[in-house]
Amino acid sequence: MVKANLTVISDFIFLGFTDYPKVKVIIFVLCLLMYLITLLGNIILISITILDSHLHKPMYFFLSNLSFLDIWYTSSALTPMLANFVSGRNTISFSGCAIQMYFSLAMGSTECVLLSMMAYDRCAAICNPLRYPIIMNKSVCVQIAAGSWVTGCLTALVETMSVLHQPLCGNSIINHFTCEILAVLKLVCVDTSRVQLIMLVISLVLLPMPMLLICISYAFILFNILSISSVDGRSKAFSTCAAHLTVVVLFYGTALSMYLKPSAVDSQEIDKFIALVYGGLTPMLNPIIYSLRNKEVKAAVKKLLIRNPLCAFLIPSSK
Repeated sequence: MVKANLTVISDFIFLGFTDYPKVKVIIFVLCLLMYLITLLGNIILISITILDSHLHKPMYFFLSNLSFLDIWYTSSALTPMLANFVSGRNTISFSGCAIQMYFSLAMGSTECVLLSMMAYDRCAAICNPLRYPIIMNKSVCVQIAAGSWVTGCLTALVETMSVLHQPLCGNSIINHFTCEILAVLKLVCVDTSRVQLIMLVISLVLLPMPMLLICISYAFILFNILSISSVDGRSKAFSTCAAHLTVVVLFYGTALSMYLKPSAVDSQEIDKFIALVYGGLTPMLNPIIYSLRNKEVKAAVKKLLIRNPLCAFLIPSSK
C-alpha cells in the first residue's frame, strides 16, 4: 500500500501560514528565536549534566533526557518550516514527510511519558527522602528512561504506519506547516474510523494517564510542602511547583486540545498555532523552568564559564 501511495504522490505541498501574509515574517522570526533559545538552553543543560559530577543525580539524568528529546522534537517540527521560508519552497517528499511525522510523534509521545516519570521522581525525593536513593537507583532510572523512549517510539511507529498505509488518492496539499498526523489524515479518501480509533487509544494512554500520575505526584508534594514550618521555604517550594505545573499544563493542555477533540470539530487554522506552542514554546521553556532557575545548575554553568571563557559571550552570567 505504501508503494501505491508513492506512485500517486511523490511530494506534499504545505499551505503553512499563507493565509496570514502580514504576520508570516513575525511568525518566522519568533520560531527562529524559539528554536535558537531551545538549542542553546538544552545543549547547555546536557553539557553541564555530563561534565559536572555534582549533577550526576536522577533528577538531572531525566532532565538531560528531556533536553535531548526537546532538541529533536523542535528540530523535527520547526526546522523544515524555517528552511522552507528561507528557500521559498513549500514542498516535502513522501519519505521526508513520513520521517518528519514519525520523529515529531516519537519525541512528543516520549515527552508525555517522561514528564510523568519526572513528577514521580520529585515526589519520591520530597516525600520519602531517606529511601529515595534506593527507590530511584541507577538501574531504575535507566529502566524508566528506556521505557519512556520505547513507549514513545513504538506508539509513534504504529500511528505513522496506520496513516501512511491509507490511500491518499492524489491529494497532496497539507493545510499545516509540517507533516502533522491530523493534517495528513485529512488527505485520506477512505473511511478513517479505524485509524482514528487507534489514535484515540494511544492518545488516552499518553495524555490523560500520565497527567493523572503527575496530579497525584504533585498532590503528595503539596501536602508535604504544607508541613514545612518555614514561610520562606514553603513559598519557594510553592513557586517551584507552580512553575513546573505551568509547563506541564501548557504541554498537556495543548496536546489534549489537538488529539482528544471531537472528530467533527474542524480547527485546522487554530491547530497550526497550537502546534507552535507544544512544538516550539514548551521545549524552549523546559530548560529554563526545570533547570536554569536551580542553584546547582547555576553553579555548574558558572564553572562552565570559568573553564570556557568563550561561552560567556553566549551565556549571560548570573549572580
